[in-house]
Amino acid sequence: MTERMKAVQTALDTFLLREYHKTAAEASPNELHMALSRAMMNVISADWRTSRAAHAAARHTFYLSAEFLVGRAIFNNLLCLGMTQEVEELLRAQGASLEELESVEDAALGNGGLGRLAACYLDSAATLSLPLDGYGIRYRYGLFKQQIEQGFQKEQPDDWTHWGDPWSVRCDEEAVEVAFGRHTVRAVPYDMPVIGYGTHNIGTLRLWQAEPLIPFDFMRFNDQDYDGAVEAKNRAEDISRVLYPNDSSDEGKILRLEQEYFFSSASLQDMVRAYKRVHGTDFLQFAALHAVQLNDTHPVLAIPELIRLLKNEGLSFDDAFEIARAVFCYTNHTVMPEALETWPKDLLERAVPGMYAIIEQIDARLHRELTDRGVPADRISRMSITRGDAAHMADLAVYAGRFVNGVARLHTEILKSSVLADWYAVYPERFQNKTNGITQRRWLALANPELSALLTRLLGSERWLTDLSALRELLSFENDQGVLREFISIKKTRHQAFAAWLRRVHGIEVDPDTVFDVQIKRIHEYKRQLLGILAILELYFEIKSGELSDFAPTTFFFAGKSAPGYLRAKGIIKLIGAVSDLIAADPAVAGKIRVVFVPNYNVTAAQQIIAAADVSEQISTAGTEASGTGNMKLMANGAVTLGTLDGANVEIVEEAGLEANYIFGAHVEEIHDRAADYDPNALYQSDSRIRRVLDALVDGTLDDGGTGYFQELYDSILKGASWHNPDQYYLLLDFGRYLDAKLTVNRDTCDEIAFARKGWRNICTCGKFSSDRAIAEYASDIWKIESTAR
Repeated sequence: MTERMKAVQTALDTFLLREYHKTAAEASPNELHMALSRAMMNVISADWRTSRAAHAAARHTFYLSAEFLVGRAIFNNLLCLGMTQEVEELLRAQGASLEELESVEDAALGNGGLGRLAACYLDSAATLSLPLDGYGIRYRYGLFKQQIEQGFQKEQPDDWTHWGDPWSVRCDEEAVEVAFGRHTVRAVPYDMPVIGYGTHNIGTLRLWQAEPLIPFDFMRFNDQDYDGAVEAKNRAEDISRVLYPNDSSDEGKILRLEQEYFFSSASLQDMVRAYKRVHGTDFLQFAALHAVQLNDTHPVLAIPELIRLLKNEGLSFDDAFEIARAVFCYTNHTVMPEALETWPKDLLERAVPGMYAIIEQIDARLHRELTDRGVPADRISRMSITRGDAAHMADLAVYAGRFVNGVARLHTEILKSSVLADWYAVYPERFQNKTNGITQRRWLALANPELSALLTRLLGSERWLTDLSALRELLSFENDQGVLREFISIKKTRHQAFAAWLRRVHGIEVDPDTVFDVQIKRIHEYKRQLLGILAILELYFEIKSGELSDFAPTTFFFAGKSAPGYLRAKGIIKLIGAVSDLIAADPAVAGKIRVVFVPNYNVTAAQQIIAAADVSEQISTAGTEASGTGNMKLMANGAVTLGTLDGANVEIVEEAGLEANYIFGAHVEEIHDRAADYDPNALYQSDSRIRRVLDALVDGTLDDGGTGYFQELYDSILKGASWHNPDQYYLLLDFGRYLDAKLTVNRDTCDEIAFARKGWRNICTCGKFSSDRAIAEYASDIWKIESTAR
């Protein structure tokens, strides 16, 4: 046993005995996880301390994000440290096993792609030994646990720290105060290590927890005002209690604003404090030593907050603004204008007094600058940051920052030509594209060990773990039947593993010998889960009637959460369940088709599903998905893409080839050309398949439990609503083409070797979509930071 493993064993045994009075064999999975994680923290402590010092001494990037969907840390950290096998042998010798830890909860500090991207980027920066660290919020309950009861989504609190949080270190001495309009709170940092693969570098994710200045009012309690005694505590803790609280009321909006300002202010105070320790109050070097990446608009209040802090240090507004402009960079994650955050003046003033006044100063400077440049008055008006008595956060970020980037080539071009066209016309040098990426350590090595072993054997090394583009060399095996049959066998093994996980975790039985077709992502209209389930309903009707007789048995998996207040998305979840029930109850289609909704989609579930998938459904309306990262994870695991030319699908097809994927539907240009005269009712009248599936929503074929959800879905397509036109995401325009593509995929699965060749080609050409590539581009093109490797 190595000295390192002896240290792990000693720390593990000591912790178990001291905290639980147990041995490893006697410990519960959560107790074993706590003890082993603490032992691992001992192993990395020296490297973490050294890495922090190296980061602080270099030009340093801070990644501000409202979400960090880190998932379960233990397995990924063991992988990155190269200790998985050693630790497994240690535990088995003591009567325990790493497998027991598979029941440990995820850290659900994110909603979907935005938060998982942030986590992947920290992973890649650590692996590349780049001085990048993250700032966010330590949510008490994360997003929520999703339960499906009679087909309806029910939200339950996700108490992810119930059994402790062994991968975080509370740093009381570095707490700061954040002042709001109605109270002041303490922001207490918890630091999580981000372990790089094959390097001594360890990054830091600092998450802020909101706490009251005075946790308990003894006098009010003594006066028997029991609620009042903890009122300040509850109000403070609300800020970091839940990710994305419902903001359908002004009170909810103010809480959302407090969340955003809370972590932005705490993070900037932290940076300024650290800078002053070394440089005093001379801020001439601040911009030279700091880059701050704003992950979407949630942290954009950091811009006026830095200006406020620097003015408090004696700088003029103009000097403070120039520093801010040199420090901040902004990643845009949406092409839909309605999704760009806008905060009314009165709400912003109530939440954080003084912020709007600083934004108005920035806006006045913008107007002067645009006038000096000779920009026409109508364009200046459109670009105004505070137009309509509201602060437009994306405009603030573009103007008061150094760079703005999109997250896929198509997305960036749409930003330039449409969403931010006025800004691009004036400041074209600020715009860049940085196509998203994923870390192959978690999403291939950890999620799919059998496939990883095959890739390593064929390549002759594990260099793909830090250079995913090396897999392109394995294209030479795309016609090797022996390799393709081994890949087929691995995919079947992952089917069986996923089926066993579903049975164990959710009590759901599925047939592993069917095609696994998956649509897994946040439930949202533009992602078009509604199109997916309507097409499956039509397949059911055709199989039942005998119109479709040669259908390869398929299980269609859906997974994802709806925002609690998003009733239409909840209606789509209910519809998926209703169609599933209809099909399951009909012996005429038994064994041919099955629909399964996997509850409580999170990182752990994603690892199971993605490794097992045969078909990756990426069917958003062209021009609506910024990039996607689920598409990349599925590609890397050998699933073919059934999708539109939207987001990063465009680049996936360029890398793997059209022949290895299934592209359908209207392009961005067609949708733009059809927008003015698009009439979904004409398609409803002319296409009997469309009429059949839509009528099933309202003619009693499907039961929505008396909620009216299905009628509302029907109306949203054929009648529209006060806030949108009929069929705003063009489901009916793409319905026929989607159904044809779905059937083509299904037929092609019958030729195992030919279909495996498509999957293999996707694996071999996925190198571009590593987050290592993406983060290296950010480092060189935007942040101008260099490796601190020693």
